[in-house]
Amino acid sequence: MKYLLSILTCILAVSLTSPVDADLNLYVKRDAADGNGSREKPFSSIEEARDQIRKARQNGQLKPEERVTVDIEPGVYPVRSSLTFEKNDGGSKGNPVVYRATQPGSVRIQGGQTLNAGSFQPVTDASILKRLPEEVRKKVLVCDLSTVSKEPFAEFKASYRGVPVGPWLYVNHRPMTLARWPNADAAEEGWASFTKVVDKGLPDPKAKDPAQQKAHPGSFVFDDPRPARWKLDEGVWLLGYWTHDWSDEVIRIADYDPQQKIIKLAAPHSYGIMGGTWGAKARRFFALNVLEELDSPGEWYLDRKQKQLYLYPQGKLDYAEIVLATLTQPLMQVRGTKHIRFENLNFEFGHSEGVSLKEAEGVELAGCVVANLASGGISVSGTQNTIRSCDLYHLGTRGISLSGGDRKQLQRADNLAVNNHIHDYGLFQRTYAPGIYAQGCGQIVQNNCIHDAPHNAILYGGNENLFERNEIYRVVMETGDSGAFYTGRDWTTQGNILRHNLIHNLGGGDAEHVNTMGVYLDDCDSGDTIEGNIFYRTGRAIMIGGGRDNPILNNLVIDCPIGLHIDSRGMTWKQWNDPKSAGWNLEEKAEAMNYKSPPWSTEYPHLAKIMSDSPREPLYNPIRRNVFVDCSKEVCHMDGNVKKLLGKFEIEQNLAVNTTGAKNGIAMTKDLKGFTNLSGSKSKPIPLGMTVGINGRLKLQQDPRLLKAKASFEAIPFDQIGLYRDEYRKELPKRDPHSY
Repeated sequence: MKYLLSILTCILAVSLTSPVDADLNLYVKRDAADGNGSREKPFSSIEEARDQIRKARQNGQLKPEERVTVDIEPGVYPVRSSLTFEKNDGGSKGNPVVYRATQPGSVRIQGGQTLNAGSFQPVTDASILKRLPEEVRKKVLVCDLSTVSKEPFAEFKASYRGVPVGPWLYVNHRPMTLARWPNADAAEEGWASFTKVVDKGLPDPKAKDPAQQKAHPGSFVFDDPRPARWKLDEGVWLLGYWTHDWSDEVIRIADYDPQQKIIKLAAPHSYGIMGGTWGAKARRFFALNVLEELDSPGEWYLDRKQKQLYLYPQGKLDYAEIVLATLTQPLMQVRGTKHIRFENLNFEFGHSEGVSLKEAEGVELAGCVVANLASGGISVSGTQNTIRSCDLYHLGTRGISLSGGDRKQLQRADNLAVNNHIHDYGLFQRTYAPGIYAQGCGQIVQNNCIHDAPHNAILYGGNENLFERNEIYRVVMETGDSGAFYTGRDWTTQGNILRHNLIHNLGGGDAEHVNTMGVYLDDCDSGDTIEGNIFYRTGRAIMIGGGRDNPILNNLVIDCPIGLHIDSRGMTWKQWNDPKSAGWNLEEKAEAMNYKSPPWSTEYPHLAKIMSDSPREPLYNPIRRNVFVDCSKEVCHMDGNVKKLLGKFEIEQNLAVNTTGAKNGIAMTKDLKGFTNLSGSKSKPIPLGMTVGINGRLKLQQDPRLLKAKASFEAIPFDQIGLYRDEYRKELPKRDPHSY
């Protein structure tokens, strides 16, 4: 018995002196007093815990290999400047420092001022009531912000693109709408339009007036007399697609002539007003920041000089959570830090981006919510960082940005965005603010779900990036000449792989020209592999805009007007390879990468010899084993030059399918090299297509025996696409079966 007790004593002594005993466990609880970081006396802020870890590192009390956890109790943790982590705030690869919520979703790091619902009172100022529509005068409330903000509110600029000047109002975790006309739910999807321009605002070298010789504010005729109601001297702005459906800008009204019905703008637009429009002839806009148009629940207006905030609430404010987002820095910045993880935290309400990782390594955000921000969600630069199972929504610009790696040496960053749900972004910047932006070398984007946005889902450039098993839908909803996946105007964006993605139900764009694309390789972009993807109701499923080295392999295209597009713009557009034309310096971009020398010449041999290999021709685009089902206009669109080059193309084992044998409305191929036509009948349709289940999730019909026999088609792992359950994502988001 004494021998046994001796052994137990030794074991206990070892356990008490082991590295586990040296682990540091800190605790944080909002509004705690005089804490030391223990469970019994927690710190009151995350910064205190961070500083304690720093101190322990500096004193040598905490070694890099020892584990550190910071448990954060539920509560709102306001930040007046960024919560910052520096070089010495991390741990080791095996034992990262962990900051985690004790209850997922209960800890909110907030960059705004919470407003008391009781401070919103009925409007009594007669001059204001007179400006409001009569039917809402008793419904609009006002809050005096003079006690909330001592500093003056900045004014909007004459023109801006993207994030407006702050602050912004959020009620019950939703952004409110700055009073606008037409309302978002009005006819024409909330847009007003015009077709007659008075002055495009473009430079006219021959003009006698010097002001007309350079870019200047344009003007146009707007037949509706509505602007006569607005108090323009207090500032009314128009968000418009002034020339192209891929270029939005907000410009102030300088003047309105009610007799001539002419609106004059206060700043020039870079493309002019109707200055060579691509897409629909009518140009569209809506007015914002108009007190006279505060007529719809959820709209608000801020009198910046008097500091009076007006709100037409969507319901009773008794128990509403009202936040005025004011912070113009990222809520959290991680700079040069290695090996730190943030679990189940909410980053909400700021007038900048949510989280910024700069030159970070091995940093992870897992199970976090990043939402209700005027700018982007999460930006990442560095190596081996991970954004996992996070929810990002209600964002003014993009969702996640990934960068890092060395393009010139083709050294990978291996930053990973996986299992994230990104939606309702691009609220302020309507174009080129994607759900995920990837650049540099070796970014990995897997199993994300991206939906509900005006423009791109994934915008990318650089090299050796992998995009696989992502689900994308309801994007490109108000723009044209764009795609769910988009990259363009670069020979050097080589080695990128788009594999096993599901892209479906995109915006219509300009139906006449079918200018919405599933994958859009624009302006001679080269080096992308498009393999094993599913395109369902996406406009033009795949578009190769004159580029090279883009294998199109084993894709399934269903119910798209045009299945595949290949053109020869490099052979016909005069700006080809012209350094003076914006972005068209294709050869110069390649020379900057030393493309004729290793590792580039080894990895991309076709590119290394491009200038002696008919560089203007869209060569080396193999099209193999693709299946096109019920395309309504064209299975494969090729311009005249491409058709002349078909002898140089590798096209084989592709299948065009008419599932029911319809005589009209379904396109088939006619003697096109490498394509076989297959028709079913009404009584015996070919089992290929997409259906929606009662749970709102899509179901794919792909008969593997049929496809294997007819096109050597390899089945696509449909069930592995999109979000999945893990320790941070316990449930999958619900779907509305009528939402597609």
